[in-house]
Amino acid sequence: MAEFLTKIIPNVIKYSGTFYSAIAETFIMSIWAGSIAFVLGLIFGVAITVTKKGSILPNNAIYQSLDKTINFFRSIPFIILLTGVMPLSRLLMGTAIGVKGAIVPLVFGTTPFFTRQIESALAEVDRGIIEAALSMGLSPFQIIFRVYLKESVAAITRATTITAISLLGLTAMAGAVGAGGLGNYAIMYGHDRNMLDITWITIIVMVILVSLIQLAGNSIAKKNMH
Repeated sequence: MAEFLTKIIPNVIKYSGTFYSAIAETFIMSIWAGSIAFVLGLIFGVAITVTKKGSILPNNAIYQSLDKTINFFRSIPFIILLTGVMPLSRLLMGTAIGVKGAIVPLVFGTTPFFTRQIESALAEVDRGIIEAALSMGLSPFQIIFRVYLKESVAAITRATTITAISLLGLTAMAGAVGAGGLGNYAIMYGHDRNMLDITWITIIVMVILVSLIQLAGNSIAKKNMH
């Protein structure tokens, strides 16, 4: 088996240590940036939903501020955002390169997207249920947790799945500026050194990771469908 692998993917075998490190770096970036973006996106998504006109906590100032800020960051291509937030990365993480340096731009690139996904998920909640909760005397915060979030578990799961897959793609793109991970591995060895077996193995690994995320997301969403 070892001889067969050496024959078809010689460079992957030769740089296997770097390959495994790249996978680990991709996981580290995805988990850290994804966790932070999930919390922020959930908070902002709920905030923008409940503060819009006609909702349970209408506040035009907060709504407009969040809406404009989200639109601003969503309009910036990620490859430009990577360099644009370098000073902030240095301030917060002590570096603008490598895995640590990539976390800040990944959060900035993912949070606005996830916020809109959450906004869409919460918009699916039946207005009649919300009105019934209000008539029963539930406070706005009780409605947020007992109605909006509880009724949207499946939709939020789908939103999280889509965002996680998008984030995985962003980690690969971050490799273009030396962030580490599979993207950097594919560029440094597969592209720059013309090692096509490394390029194809990286593609296969990314496809497998995306498929696993999608499978897990579909399974969780299915279990929480009403």
